[in-house]
Amino acid sequence: MSTVQFAVNGTPVSAEVEDQKLLVEVLRDTLGLTGTHVGCDTSQCGACTVLVDGQAVKSCTMLAVQAAGTQVSTVEGMGRADALGPIQQAFVDCHGLQCGFCTPGMIMATAGLLAEHPNPTDDQIVHALEGNLCRCTGYVNIVAAVRQAATAMAADKR
Repeated sequence: MSTVQFAVNGTPVSAEVEDQKLLVEVLRDTLGLTGTHVGCDTSQCGACTVLVDGQAVKSCTMLAVQAAGTQVSTVEGMGRADALGPIQQAFVDCHGLQCGFCTPGMIMATAGLLAEHPNPTDDQIVHALEGNLCRCTGYVNIVAAVRQAATAMAADKR
């Protein structure tokens, strides 16, 4: 067992974890942040994507002890039910979700992309999301949502 300390959505946390415990398990089971979904457990689907120090990471591939000293962002930190963040709102407006299972991972991958490329090309969007699978939408609306989110976030910075 190890004690791991890191920040989640800006709040310092400390958890006693087994050394082989995955970050996704600690987020969901220990911290109760169930917005991070477990899809495939093999890093294929991207439903568990979070940001670690600003970089999109599939949390099913990262040990919790590797998160020590980092800043982890989950979908719960992107907005509130009564005030969605710009990425979340864009997914709603553009119908970039259907069943919603992949949506938290898509939103977090989008946040990572827009932090690095505030005005991404369609090729950059497709590349950033290619590790996140959606079985419902066909991706056209998801790409449109990323474009709308980029525009909204650029307007917020003015």
